[in-house]
Amino acid sequence: MAEDLTVVIIEAGGRGHAISEAWEAHPDVKKIIVTPGNEGIAYNRNKEVIIDKRGNLKDPDSILDVVRSHIGHRRHHIIDVAQDDAIAAGTVNKLRVAGYNAFGPTKEQSWIEADKGKSRDFMRRHQIPHPEYRVFDSDKDAIEYVRRIYRNDPAKAVYVKASGLAQGKGALFAGNLEEAIDRIYAMKTFGISGSRFVIEDALSGEEFSSFALVNGSDYLFLGNANDNKLSQDDDKGEQTGGMGGNSPAMVTMGIEDAIDAGLFKKAIRGMNDEGYSYQGILYAGGILVGKEPWAIEYNARWGDPEAQLVLPSLLNYPHLVIDAMNGNLKKSISLKDKKSRVGVVGVSKGYPGDYSSVRGREIYGIKEAASMPNVRFYSAGISMRDGKFYADGGRLLMVVGEGSNVLEARGRAYDAMSRISVEGDNLHYRRDIGRRDAERLLAGQ
Repeated sequence: MAEDLTVVIIEAGGRGHAISEAWEAHPDVKKIIVTPGNEGIAYNRNKEVIIDKRGNLKDPDSILDVVRSHIGHRRHHIIDVAQDDAIAAGTVNKLRVAGYNAFGPTKEQSWIEADKGKSRDFMRRHQIPHPEYRVFDSDKDAIEYVRRIYRNDPAKAVYVKASGLAQGKGALFAGNLEEAIDRIYAMKTFGISGSRFVIEDALSGEEFSSFALVNGSDYLFLGNANDNKLSQDDDKGEQTGGMGGNSPAMVTMGIEDAIDAGLFKKAIRGMNDEGYSYQGILYAGGILVGKEPWAIEYNARWGDPEAQLVLPSLLNYPHLVIDAMNGNLKKSISLKDKKSRVGVVGVSKGYPGDYSSVRGREIYGIKEAASMPNVRFYSAGISMRDGKFYADGGRLLMVVGEGSNVLEARGRAYDAMSRISVEGDNLHYRRDIGRRDAERLLAGQ
């Protein structure tokens, strides 16, 4: 490999911070550019990390301009396209046509995430366990459908999901007919992403996120995590992009082979059979129904916050990506540490609703928290001025505690988060992240 390797990461938040940290560990990587990124990503780094805000995640031409401005026509450098909007917009296609080494799925492969209706149909064709569902592009037809199902079963629970990309917030739960109709009308708030939507049975069980690195028919399992999506403790509140999680997820213990066979092998074989030779990270969002893993969704990239939990455990991630890009994944072995990790996301008060009054307020305690032993800090929505940190988004940051078990990791994560605050008491975070697995450990399970 060339010794002056530059890596450009196409991402904006904490996921991009974690990916940049993974690449930073490679001895040949000398410089990292994150676009559009956020200023907190460059804080306290061991190598040169540049944040270039010119990249528009929905505009591949703007990304290409950023790449050219930093690496010119030197084609041996790597561009890691890690964000869902950028993937669906065809950024990988644009970069490859221009001759660059771009890692990630193409636009033609992005439907596995970007079109939930098509993805559900794919699961049905390839006998991947999934909830019963219907796809709609008409409010009238959808309302007639939910009236019919609630006449037959008034206690039924469903999800109404935007078929397009919705920043992880497009899945709305309904526990009765009135809520279901309200959720159908709410699809309009997602714009074109909600113009087509899925209504599906709400399954009962514990959810998990599993990740694999894929190159055509070859793939390598990377790890799993839990992701807490709802805004309040005890899984209440509104849908968010993710409030934290832990890894490894104990719910997956003993069913790893079933996850591999039922969720990964079938999906990867199916994509190849249908002419989609997938390259990139494949994220299987699953749920344990009885003793069988079912598919909730597939995503065409790392999860956020899961990337911040799984990537630090991978000791040779850059080598694996390079092997995949060079067609050598079949010979690769992932090297992992054996630590447990718990990550807690700090958000602006009001998130996922209106948090505009928090923007620009100072964030205190980050330097202290980030310097604690066995703690990692990831910036998601932070700006910096004169060495100080300021709120610049909904999800602001994530602290990850590491330990020999989930109890140690959880204690360190919450100790670190207790040091952080936002001017005017404007920081919110859940207090129950990792609690379920901590209770399992205490119970000896």
